[in-house]
Amino acid sequence: MVLKSHKNYYAILGVTPDSTQAEVKSAYRKLARKYHPDVNKSPDSMQIFKDISEAYEVLSTPEIRKQYDMINGFYRKPEMKKSSASGTFRNSEPQSGSKSNPEPEIKTGAQKPEFDTKQDYFEHYKSDKILKDVINDILDGIKTKKSAAKKPKKEPKNGEDIFVDVSISLAEAVKGTSRTINVLHTELCPNCEGRKFINGAKCPSCGGSGEYRQQKKITVKIPSGIKEGAKLRIASEGNPGFAGGSAGNLYIKVKIEPDTNMRIDGSDILYQLPISPYEAVLGGKISIPVFGGNVNLVLPPMTKSGQKFRLAKQGLKTNGKFGDMIVTVEIQLPKNLSEDEIKLYEKLRKLSQSNIRENNNHD
Repeated sequence: MVLKSHKNYYAILGVTPDSTQAEVKSAYRKLARKYHPDVNKSPDSMQIFKDISEAYEVLSTPEIRKQYDMINGFYRKPEMKKSSASGTFRNSEPQSGSKSNPEPEIKTGAQKPEFDTKQDYFEHYKSDKILKDVINDILDGIKTKKSAAKKPKKEPKNGEDIFVDVSISLAEAVKGTSRTINVLHTELCPNCEGRKFINGAKCPSCGGSGEYRQQKKITVKIPSGIKEGAKLRIASEGNPGFAGGSAGNLYIKVKIEPDTNMRIDGSDILYQLPISPYEAVLGGKISIPVFGGNVNLVLPPMTKSGQKFRLAKQGLKTNGKFGDMIVTVEIQLPKNLSEDEIKLYEKLRKLSQSNIRENNNHD
C-alpha cells in the first residue's frame, strides 16, 4: 500500500485528522451506503466508492494511519510549522549541511491493487467486516424493493352489471308506479381475490366461495307510459368493483302483465269499459285510469254497448307524440242480484211500453 498520496483521505470521508476512529468508521458507513454502485446509479459512483473504501482502509488501522499522517504532513511536530502554500509541514530552520532529499515512500505489504470490475473490487475488500456489513445492509434493501416490485399490484376490476325483471300491470304502465326489489350483490373476496384457496386451504374469510353476497333493497320508480320490454338503468347499483374499479349498473326490464280490459295498439291504448244497464240508460261519469291519475268519462244517456269514446293524448308517447285512449263500452249484467233489485226489474218490465224485438222487425 502506497501511503504517499495526492488524495486527502480525511477530506474524502468528511472528517479531520483529529477525528476519532469511531468517527472515521461512522463517516465511512454513511458514505458507503450512499455511493454503493448498486444503490447509486450515477456514472461516477463507482470511482467515489473506490475512493471511500481506499480512504477507510488507510484510516481505519491506527498504525497505517499514523504513517499516512507523517508522510503526508498531517502529524504536527513541535519543531515543524505549517506552510501556507503547500498545506504540509516543513522544517522552519533546516540544519546546516543537511540535504534536501525527497521524502521516501513507505510501503507496507503489497502494492495498491488495480481492479477491472466491481466484482474484483468487492472480492478484494470482502474480508473487511465494516464493508461487509454495509454491503449486506444495501443488499437487504435491494431485495426488499425487488420483492415489493415483483408482488403484482391488484388491478382494478369493474363490477358486473345486474339484470332484474319486474312485472307491472297495464294500468300501472299507463299511470306509472314504483317497486321495491331485493337485489343480490356479489363481490370478490378481498382476502383470496376470488381464488377461493390460499396456500392450498380454503380461504377463511369467504369459506372457499371466493365471493361475498349481500341482499339490498332498492326502490325503483317506473315512469308512466312505459312500454313492454323497456329497460331502466340505475347507475352504480350493480356488483361492487374490485381494487378501486367502478361498480356495475342495475338494469330493470319491465314486463307488462296481460289485462282483460286494456291492451296496447301502437301508441294508442284500447280500453274496454264495462258498464251496468242503468249506467247505459241514465248515463253518468265514470273514472278512467290515464297518465298521472284518472279522468272522468261522461257517458251520455242511452249509451249503447260497443260504443267508442276517444280520450285525446292519453295514450303512450312515441317519437315525442302521445297517442290516444280508445274507450269501448260494454254493457254487463250484474252476477248477483238482491231481492229488491229483482223486484225493481219486475216493476220495470210492467212499466216498459217498448218492445225491442218489435222495433228490430222490418215490414
